[in-house]
Amino acid sequence: MRSASGPTQLDTAYDRLRSDILSCRLRPGTRIHINEVAEELQVSVGAVREALSRLAAEDMAVATAQKGYSVPEVSIEELRDLTNTRIAIEEFCLRDSIAHGDIEWETELVAAYHRLQRLPEREPSDPTRLSDAWSAAHQRFHAALVAGCKSPWMLKIRGMLYVQTERYRRLSVPLRTTERDVAAEHKGIFDAVMAKDGDLTAELMRRHLTLTTEILVGSAELSETNIQ
Repeated sequence: MRSASGPTQLDTAYDRLRSDILSCRLRPGTRIHINEVAEELQVSVGAVREALSRLAAEDMAVATAQKGYSVPEVSIEELRDLTNTRIAIEEFCLRDSIAHGDIEWETELVAAYHRLQRLPEREPSDPTRLSDAWSAAHQRFHAALVAGCKSPWMLKIRGMLYVQTERYRRLSVPLRTTERDVAAEHKGIFDAVMAKDGDLTAELMRRHLTLTTEILVGSAELSETNIQ
């Protein structure tokens, strides 16, 4: 829990490690050195250990006996499984959201879409990396799409899948060999949702999620050393 005066040492360690793992600043398979993290963030070793324990419970870190913690590996097999599962869950949540979403849901969705469209996708200082601000807006937009869904458990599962696929999405950015119009993909999904066309929305979302997988699987630069 965050105190009224600001984040605790645990909050600081957890937020930074989670961000570094999702953004791939900590690459898959990298060992996490607790003392180094504590020194860099100016927090206690205990706070880092507790943060890593929490991340391990969320499958965002791997605890190994006698070896400490590391960033989870990635693989084509897992990516395909995650993508197929997420497509199924997203479709349910989207259709339910369209069926039950009210004017407040539409208002929040419009705001989330507008913010996403106004931000650059890439970091200006490093075009091979996604902008952290854009990534936060992207997460908010995808969450807003399904916010009208009435099933808390389906939304919870969907949120877990989103986080697990985030690292793969970040990895796909520098591996694109052809130009991808992500903004157009989002506009198509947004327009279909606002038109309350469940079939079109589901199809566009399936294409949107599948394309990231295809980029990673089909990249000529992909090798055993950088994804497995």
